[in-house]
Amino acid sequence: MSSAVQPSVRAAVNQTDERLERAIGLPTLTASIVNMTIGAGIFVLPAIVAARLGAAAPLAYLVCAGLMGLIVACFAAAGSRVALTGGLYAYIEVAFGPFVGFLTGVLFWLMATFAVASVATAFVGSIGAMMPALDGRVPRAIIVASVFAALALVNVRGVRAGAHVIRIVTAAKLLPLVVLVLAGLWFVGGPALQWPGLPSIDALGNACLVLIFAFAGVEIALVPTGEVINATKTVPRAVFLALACTTTFYLLLQIVAQALLGASLVSYTAAPLAEASARVLGNAGRSAILLGAVVSMFGYLSGDMLSTPRVLYAFGRDGLLPEPFRRVHPSFRTPHVAIAVHAIIITTLAVSSSFTRLAILANVAALTLYGTCVAAAVELQRRDVRSDGATPLRLPGGSTIPVLAIAVIVWLLSHATRLEFAIEALVLGLAAVFYLIRRGGGQA
Repeated sequence: MSSAVQPSVRAAVNQTDERLERAIGLPTLTASIVNMTIGAGIFVLPAIVAARLGAAAPLAYLVCAGLMGLIVACFAAAGSRVALTGGLYAYIEVAFGPFVGFLTGVLFWLMATFAVASVATAFVGSIGAMMPALDGRVPRAIIVASVFAALALVNVRGVRAGAHVIRIVTAAKLLPLVVLVLAGLWFVGGPALQWPGLPSIDALGNACLVLIFAFAGVEIALVPTGEVINATKTVPRAVFLALACTTTFYLLLQIVAQALLGASLVSYTAAPLAEASARVLGNAGRSAILLGAVVSMFGYLSGDMLSTPRVLYAFGRDGLLPEPFRRVHPSFRTPHVAIAVHAIIITTLAVSSSFTRLAILANVAALTLYGTCVAAAVELQRRDVRSDGATPLRLPGGSTIPVLAIAVIVWLLSHATRLEFAIEALVLGLAAVFYLIRRGGGQA
């Protein structure tokens, strides 16, 4: 579909998203992606990957970066063509229609919601570990409620305020890790880093299955695309820049940890980076890394509050949720109802922990979303969809990158269990029924 025959796309922008403020530029979007990608996992992953590959562990990071590069290239191509709030949901909805878009949007929101609720639980648990007086059920509930109330208030008052928090938290959580890298580089070398030869395909595959989700998070950061300045150019640049930054950072942390701890790295599964920091910076270094983990989790929570509520807003915008969800605050120009509802749901889940039985859905849901978005990128390019008339990113090599990306996703999905697929099928079935009811009631 050329730019001359796509009124539905432009109508959606003119009627709703134009009320949002386009205030997210390249630095902020890149920081948001880095913030959502570099989460709590990096504080434990070096030991896990080393246990599988030994001194060859850095190879897994390069392989995962290559695999994720194929996938995010399709994200970037789709994002350069659909400048609508909703991220992957919006890309898929424009490519394949409201029904498929809604089903994948439900998976996306559930995946993000249960993931952030899980991180919130770990966040208050870490605070309780450092300050035992705050480790009871009531104090934990108060902390969770206070944190999400504050984040919701910041984000309701404007996307600029929410983005500013992201920039500050991203810098704060990276600072102790940067100090560790700079201090540890003096110790790089010796037998701990001697190349042991190529690992087996099975060993490398198992390591990548653990590590690949350390590179995930871009899909959440792309949700506020409707508030990105010049999304056609900004989204692709931010995606690739963030992937390059996170890959480099992950590699340096793995190499430094191996150099400082050697073969004993695999023994420190709880906090390998904290132990590595203690070797060069003493107890102060260990404490800084542990505090950095708490800040990192807070950064994830703040990044989610900037992004995921926009999925609920997008559902409201498209008539799939009641009218209040598409409301934009007249003064702050933010989807205030969606933000408030999301904060309440997350707080309830994090306090009750009832979400844990459904957390298994996250991995399969993420890969399903990735695969559908790859297909959407192909369809959007085939129809030459252009939301804002600018020249979008075209994937080189025709269908080569999408085909390779689908192959990677299928390979990863082949390791999922029947239970995971059954849970996803149940969720999609319920979502389909809800969609049909809404359509039958004339709401979609």
